[in-house]
Amino acid sequence: MKKSKEILAKLQKREFAPIYFLVGEKETFFVDQLSNYIEENVLSEEEKGFNQQIMYGRDVSMMEVIEAAKRFPMMAEYQVIIVREAQHLARELDKLEDYVANMQPSTILVFCYKYKKPDGRKKVISQIKKKAVYYETSAIYDNMIGDWIVTELAQKQYSIDPKASQMLIDFLGNDLSKIYKELEKLMQILPLGSRITPESVEENIGISKDYNVFELVKAIGDRDEVKAFKIAAYFEENPKNNPLVLTVGQVFRFFQNLLLYHSLTDKSNVNVARELKISPYFVKDYTTASRFYPMKKVSKIIAHLRDLDLSSKGVGSKNTDNGSILREFLVKTMR
Repeated sequence: MKKSKEILAKLQKREFAPIYFLVGEKETFFVDQLSNYIEENVLSEEEKGFNQQIMYGRDVSMMEVIEAAKRFPMMAEYQVIIVREAQHLARELDKLEDYVANMQPSTILVFCYKYKKPDGRKKVISQIKKKAVYYETSAIYDNMIGDWIVTELAQKQYSIDPKASQMLIDFLGNDLSKIYKELEKLMQILPLGSRITPESVEENIGISKDYNVFELVKAIGDRDEVKAFKIAAYFEENPKNNPLVLTVGQVFRFFQNLLLYHSLTDKSNVNVARELKISPYFVKDYTTASRFYPMKKVSKIIAHLRDLDLSSKGVGSKNTDNGSILREFLVKTMR
């Protein structure tokens, strides 16, 4: 994420490189973000007609890309060539060597290489790393997404309630593209400078602020049986928006963290947040849960969760009704 911001900052200053080789093996959001910025902002609308070209690796050869890149812009300082699906040109990367050695300074050539990595042993990759911009996105882990949401919103002069952020993560997973689309929707609706709340997420995205995985985990942690069973009933009635496999994952993550919490000697807010890789806002949830679920109990619950996961997939159990399986788990856990 840090390098992505550095590249974007230079683009915003119009400090352009002759080649951008953008690689997203597991996470493609930053590849799209950078290539879209170049597509939308380097040339004016008048210049784009003659000087901007979008190619697709599945449909062109590397020699066609190179021939286009060698041309001069027409009545503009630069021409922009963006090669999407560049991974389909993997076998032809070596043909790019001569061009990299003598790049056309008035061409901005962008390769969007997704879902796999190029062979790093190739000479051309070493050349690009030395003479142009080579950016390979790192996998973004679940515990990093909350900070990423806060940062993205802050750049647009918005903020977000931690619960609202967690609602989005629980509902959309770690797909940054999906999360960003929903954030864009909220920013279009809410006035500049607004704080995104659970209520605004519920009203504009359709995620219930009271009946979601976040609230289920909190109810379990608080040992609030009434609330937990109400949420479980809601999940049973709305299975498409609340798949059991995602519920199990979030509950498992909570108890895994709770097990780690019990093992800590220093249980100060700062240390717990650092060790569990969570926002300090959520530390109190683990403090409360630790009173109801000692370490031995947590170990048993994690074993129950493994059984729950298998049962939901029809393994080792005749009961494949997700609602019944979840209620059975809640009884074993909370009583």
